[in-house]
Amino acid sequence: MNKIIILTAMITFFHSNIFSQIKYPETKKVDVVDEYFGTKVEDPYRWLEDDNAPDVKQWVKEQNEVTFNYFGQIPYREKIRKRYEEIFNYPKYSAPFKEGENYFFFKNDGLQNQSVLYIQKDLNSEPEVFLDPNKLSEDGTVSLSTYAVSKDGKYFAYGTASGGSDWNEFHIMEVETKKKLPDHLKWIKFSGIAWKGNGFYYSRFPEPKEGDELQSKNEYGKIYYHRLGTNQSKDILIYEEPEHPARFFYAQTTNDESFLIIYIQEGTSNNALKVKNINNPAAEFITIVDNFEDNYSVVDNIEDKLLVLTDNDAPNYRLVLIDPANPSPENWKEILPEKENVLESVSLIGEKLIASYLQDASSHVYFYEKDGKLIKEIELPAVGTVSGFIGKRDDSIAFYTFTSFTYPGIIYKFDVSTGESTVFREPEIKFDFSDYETKQVFFESKDGTKVPMFIVHKKDIEMNGKNPTLLYGYGGFNVSLTPNFSTSRLILLENGGVYAMVNLRGGGEYGEKWHEAGTKMQKQNVFDDFIAAAEYLIKEGFTSPEYLACQGGSNGGLLVGAVINQRPDLFKVAFPAVGVMDMLRFHKFTIGYAWVSDYGSSEESEEMFKYLYSYSPYHNIKEQEYPATLVTTADHDDRVVPAHSFKYIAALQEKHKGENPVLIRIETRAGHGAGKPTSKIIEEQADIWSFFFYNIGVTPVY
Repeated sequence: MNKIIILTAMITFFHSNIFSQIKYPETKKVDVVDEYFGTKVEDPYRWLEDDNAPDVKQWVKEQNEVTFNYFGQIPYREKIRKRYEEIFNYPKYSAPFKEGENYFFFKNDGLQNQSVLYIQKDLNSEPEVFLDPNKLSEDGTVSLSTYAVSKDGKYFAYGTASGGSDWNEFHIMEVETKKKLPDHLKWIKFSGIAWKGNGFYYSRFPEPKEGDELQSKNEYGKIYYHRLGTNQSKDILIYEEPEHPARFFYAQTTNDESFLIIYIQEGTSNNALKVKNINNPAAEFITIVDNFEDNYSVVDNIEDKLLVLTDNDAPNYRLVLIDPANPSPENWKEILPEKENVLESVSLIGEKLIASYLQDASSHVYFYEKDGKLIKEIELPAVGTVSGFIGKRDDSIAFYTFTSFTYPGIIYKFDVSTGESTVFREPEIKFDFSDYETKQVFFESKDGTKVPMFIVHKKDIEMNGKNPTLLYGYGGFNVSLTPNFSTSRLILLENGGVYAMVNLRGGGEYGEKWHEAGTKMQKQNVFDDFIAAAEYLIKEGFTSPEYLACQGGSNGGLLVGAVINQRPDLFKVAFPAVGVMDMLRFHKFTIGYAWVSDYGSSEESEEMFKYLYSYSPYHNIKEQEYPATLVTTADHDDRVVPAHSFKYIAALQEKHKGENPVLIRIETRAGHGAGKPTSKIIEEQADIWSFFFYNIGVTPVY
């Protein structure tokens, strides 16, 4: 007993000693005041928006010095890093996909910074390296972002992203020779590669002013056609709307290259739709939908008609057949009517339909004839998530991946003729999943709405309120959080922890009504749902405020920032990552204007301004005690520019009362998250878990 008391005292002393050494950098304040509908709003940290300015770069350096000095004093930080590296180090595969006469798949041997693309003649032949992104940069910060093989299988077009930026550069290779062609396309964002003949359609923006590449507004997007072997300056302009600079466009071609589809968006959801018969040089674009009230996605064409997934008159989505010659809704033919569960995706493979539905935030997959007649439900191994199916109209087999919290990505081969699935590839990871269980619970939010939550932990957990617990949420942009696997979470689970993932309103788990219930003037519902989830975990004895952390990224970073302003008493630790923290100015940077569809804008009306101002994380930081907070962002994040996190942590360090540390970790040569190399992932996660365990006072078992 005495030894335990002495050890506890030593840990407490060391803990307080680190706190006493924290001296936050001095952050100057400037006299900036904006006026919104007669209300004056101070913005004293406006100068931090210019991340190219020398004083901002110096501030970033000083903040990182404080933060990494703190991590360096946590005694078990290196042990956590080594354990996470050990867990992470196993071969990871993607499902294969067939193009032309070859199969392609991605593989990471374990700790490679980027996964490598392989090619093989058939599923039994020896794979060869086709493209290794690790050779594109010394530090692994150039990643493969998008790719598409030409319909004849001869050419491979691919995009690369540098340092995590959303900006892409496109290149082309010959498949047979692996020779890289001289074609080089730049200033591409949010674009696919839509092949047609000897070239492809893609989206691009005007070249930004030098120095403004990572923060200036992305406007005046256009669709171009690039012919192989030509300079980008010769690309043919296909579509633009110069009178609507904030609209952006995405091109798709059908499997037989008969139709060019143009998606037109003003926000992150809901789109207009145009189509053109590209086999007829004289054909004009036909408008299928000319408003932004619903979502439309073309699965493929069936002869001269389009198979379209839509939530038009169906909040849970349905599949319809549209004749471009008679595109009015009264002429649509319904193939898969709306059901109680959300229709997430449809694939047309081997002339059959494979439809994936969401039932209480987990996948259920059904096999149909092309006319919508049900053949069977495809049996899955557990509650989880299906990605895929991958295959073509004339393929006899397809591939899909099943994952869950304790299923690390099993790849299945699906026989279209029999409807049977067999395991194609199963990962081997150094972890015993049989000791853990997943349950789904439903709790009541503030207004009585039933909200689901997944909870993962060791079997026979003791409900004593002292289990280290991480609550994760998102709640926006129609994004559905479904069971998924993460090696990082295993650090928590094997230390007796609880992982909880809540399906907040604003997501897409229950269709468009669920999404809309967490948007604009309903955004507080999202925060209320998250608060109620925390209260449930505490009430049921899983944890208590001294052992509970909250985490979310991007829109989820906004969630965490807003919630710890409103209920700091619920959490001991908070992890707002790459968050949207300034709700009055988010639309002024890069693609931020697209989020107005979910958030509204401070400039659209006085009512909307007041609502945004009432919960904006940056503007609502109070002089109170906050949880131990680690903000994470990156210098190349041009989705949610790092200015959000910079201004937020400056205000938090100014007003926070108490000893809990409030720090910011600013990654270099990284962006919003996509393409981050393995080495940076491991270091960041080691810092996060070290911060978590240290601040809840639990020493990991390592």
